[in-house]
Amino acid sequence: MDRKKILFATGNQGKMREITRILEDLGMEIRSMKEAGICLDIEENGTTYEENALIKARAVAAACKEAIVLADDSGLEIDYLNREPGVYSARYMGEDTSYRIKNANLVSRLEGVPEEQRTARFVCAIAAVLPDGRELTTRATVEGRIGYGEKGQGGFGYDPIFYVPELGKTTAELTEDEKNEVSHRGKALRLMKEELRKL
Repeated sequence: MDRKKILFATGNQGKMREITRILEDLGMEIRSMKEAGICLDIEENGTTYEENALIKARAVAAACKEAIVLADDSGLEIDYLNREPGVYSARYMGEDTSYRIKNANLVSRLEGVPEEQRTARFVCAIAAVLPDGRELTTRATVEGRIGYGEKGQGGFGYDPIFYVPELGKTTAELTEDEKNEVSHRGKALRLMKEELRKL
């Protein structure tokens, strides 16, 4: 099998920058499915992050058999809201709804909720489908709290409302290097990198 190519099942440029920086020392060519010319409408109907990541990875692997295909699924879990939006994070309030609106909605649902009850976490699962059909998954989390409004210009999605107490910043206020170090995706990618190194 071709161990020199990694294809990541995303078209998100922010995500690809993060992925490339973390995996670059594997010495492999890393491309997004978009860069590889693969355009698929994949229905993520799994009930766990791992299932959704595997659904994406399998779909892209079927269209490109010579590379290692990676995919991720991640979400924000807010304890006070029964771990919503969870696996539905991307589809929360509709896929075409801007994250500014989604973030404002979540913050408003926590109005009056004290600091110690605003606990939340980002969860990320990474799935790999190898050219020989083997499948791998890794999972990681980062714990934090939901802030009282958006802060920071970096990151994407729910980053501006996710506050990391030990850093005193939201994930949208972190530098790229800081974010790669603490983020759920960064941790899950590093775990997957170790799995791929064993091959």
